[in-house]
Order: sequence, then C-alpha cells, then structure tokens
Amino acid sequence: METLPTAGATIENQTLDGFGWGEADLTDAAFHNCLIADAPFGAVTLEGARFYRCRILRGRFARADLRDTLFEDCNFADPEAHTGLSLAYSRLDQAVFRRCDLSFSKIESCEMHGVTLEDCNLRGAHFQRNDFTRNLGRYRSSAAATVRRCNFHLADLSDISLPGCDLAQSLFREADLSGANLEGADLRDTDLFGAITSGAKLAGADLRGAEISGLDLTALASRDGLKITADQQYALLSALGIAVSVE
Repeated sequence: METLPTAGATIENQTLDGFGWGEADLTDAAFHNCLIADAPFGAVTLEGARFYRCRILRGRFARADLRDTLFEDCNFADPEAHTGLSLAYSRLDQAVFRRCDLSFSKIESCEMHGVTLEDCNLRGAHFQRNDFTRNLGRYRSSAAATVRRCNFHLADLSDISLPGCDLAQSLFREADLSGANLEGADLRDTDLFGAITSGAKLAGADLRGAEISGLDLTALASRDGLKITADQQYALLSALGIAVSVE
C-alpha cells in the first residue's frame, strides 16, 4: 500500500509519480529508495527532510525550502540528457549532500550558508549568484560551507564567493574559477590542474599539497599570504617562465 508524502511521514521503495509537490509541506519527512522523475518542486517545504538512496531525475526546485535537508547516496544525474538537479531561488542553509551524483546540476540564486557537500560528483555543474554568507551585523557577514572530496571537473564556479571555507581534497580540474573569492580557504590536497583562475582571490588560502601546475600567480586578483610547500614553488615559478636550478 502506497503512503502519500506528508510532513513527518516515512516513504519507502515507492515511485512517486503524479504527486503534487508544489507548495506541499513535507517538513521532517523521510524518503528511502524512492524514484522521483520530472517533478516540479515549486515552493515545496522540505525543511529537515531526509532522502536516502533516492533517484531524483530532472528535479526542478524553485523557491523551495531545503533548510537542514539531508540527501545521502542520492542520484540526480541523467547522463543521457546531460541534466542534473535544477535549483533556483531556494533556501539551502545547513543542507547536506553526502555521496550524491549532482553532475550537470544548475544551482543559482540560492541561500546556501553552512551547506555541506561530501564525496559528491559535481562534474559539469553550474553555480551562479549563490549566497553562502550570513549577516552578523550592519557591516559584517560571514561565509560558511564545507566541501570535501568532491569532483568539480569542468564545473562553472566563476565568481563564487567562499572565503575561509573548507574545500580540502576536492578536484577542480578544468573548472572555471575565474573571479572566485577563495581568500583564506582551505584548499589543501586539491587538484587545480587546468583550472581557470584569472581574477581569482587566493590571499591567505592554504594550497599545501595541492596540484597547482600551471597556476599563474600574475593572473590572480590577490595572493598575499598564500600558503604552499617548498616543493610546490617550482611549479609556480615554472608557470611564470622562471627556470629553477638546483645548482
């Protein structure tokens, strides 16, 4: 017997076709092993909801409330259509995505303070005009996000603002980081090979152990206090056309 999604309900092993997600209140609901395809999640409330091992194909969230929502081992990617999760003008404060396939996703104009992405695939994802900050007073704000061991190969992260955030061990190969504000960010053991970093702000960022071959320091908007190891200096100097001799 099928259980209809309601606030606090637990839904297991169901294909949820035809359910009216728009403006539904599904606070604290739990979804296990469910298939949801082509659903318009307009203005849905999923605060505190949990999704485990679900397939959410071509999902379109607009003005949705996803605060404190957990997605674990979920698949949002449609490899044939090259589409993923679509999120716009939604609230994702403190949301968690763990071991999810978010390839080709488009996330724009969302509130994302304190969001966590762990061991996720975001290949070809597109981020635009998202806000990771929280106002602390009239003239102060603080950014917060945790992004660990994620794959951003070919992703568009241009102009993203994540100063002081934890991005350790993530892969940014051939990603667009132009204009990104990563000042003071933890970028240890990341892979930046082939990344576009023109105009990026990296002052105070920790790049120890990162793959930085080809990183052009002269193209950065800021670099004071950048942290690297002695071994990494050769890659940076080579990118500047400086031959390093050990003699």
